Amino acid sequence: MGEHIPTREEAFALLKRFNSSESHIKHALAVEGVMRHFAGLFGEDAEKWGIIGLVHDLDYEMYPEEHCKKVREILEAENWPESYIRAIESHGWKLCSDVEPVEKMENVLYTIDELTGLITATVLMRPSRSVMDLEVKSVVKKMKSKGFAAGVNREVIIEGAQRLNMDLEKVIEETIMGMRKVAEEIGLKGSVPEQA
Repeated sequence: MGEHIPTREEAFALLKRFNSSESHIKHALAVEGVMRHFAGLFGEDAEKWGIIGLVHDLDYEMYPEEHCKKVREILEAENWPESYIRAIESHGWKLCSDVEPVEKMENVLYTIDELTGLITATVLMRPSRSVMDLEVKSVVKKMKSKGFAAGVNREVIIEGAQRLNMDLEKVIEETIMGMRKVAEEIGLKGSVPEQA
């Protein structure tokens, strides 16, 4: 059988098959939204980038010890293209995978996976609990505070921005923009008054 280009519906059904945790699904939707946003910035295939973002942690909930490895077996069984599988493996580079991110798409995923986590944690500390009025400087401040969201790997975010040849603040700004597009789905719309 040849490779099968997955649809978003198929990708989401697969995500739900392997993930039941609401926080994992929201994280997947956040990463999908940001990947689509960055694909738009770079003139790339937003559908492909989005689907890869959506299932990047496919194996994490059920196979935490084999994260970034089990996913190959699952997606090969679904006849997914090699470029999708490789991109997903590479987001855990040096953490749980020895597949280095090379393509722009891979480097974006590598960078924004941790960053969406930091932004989500930052938003949840705010009175409005909204990403809609979140400013870059708030995220930069939280990033420098070692004790805040300690599980977020800062080195990956910094290195990822360098690999993309992008200013860190620009990467944060675009990641916020991407998350705003899916704020409702990821529960970060909060209580910011609608602009008249």
